[in-house]
Amino acid sequence: MPIGVGILTISDRGAAGQRADESGALIRQIAKQHNFQVACYKLVADEPEDIKRDLLYFSDNLKLDLIFTTGGTGLSPRDITPEVTAALLDKPVPGIAEAMRLAGLKHTPYAMLSRAVCGIRGQSLILNLPGSPKAVAECLAAVMPALPHAVLKIKGDLSECAHPQVAG
Repeated sequence: MPIGVGILTISDRGAAGQRADESGALIRQIAKQHNFQVACYKLVADEPEDIKRDLLYFSDNLKLDLIFTTGGTGLSPRDITPEVTAALLDKPVPGIAEAMRLAGLKHTPYAMLSRAVCGIRGQSLILNLPGSPKAVAECLAAVMPALPHAVLKIKGDLSECAHPQVAG
């Protein structure tokens, strides 16, 4: 079964038409390279109600397998994506965000400033990604191999979790 994806870009400047959404486009490209189906894309300002509305729509109405946000994970006063996301999660999955920060730290010490959260709402896995296209690429390279397995587990797959290269 194909993995359904939603992409939510969170950017005041992007929503105002002052900046092209390179990160959202890159997520779409990477998702397609992994044979994921991008079902929904939206660009919103850093407004809590807008972010909440779209995350709920993607997860509760569209029931997408993976929801990627990009932007709003830093230290600026308007960066609120992690707080909005965390308030909607049924279960946090901190290892994904930790892996993304670790991957980023190989390239820049600023990766430790990311406040991204990841977790499950219903049967959707939500991942907060940074707003920088370079950081998006680094983060997705780190976690993409585990995402299909995560989706299966969220949907109730009971098979063993040992990776074939580790088993034996």
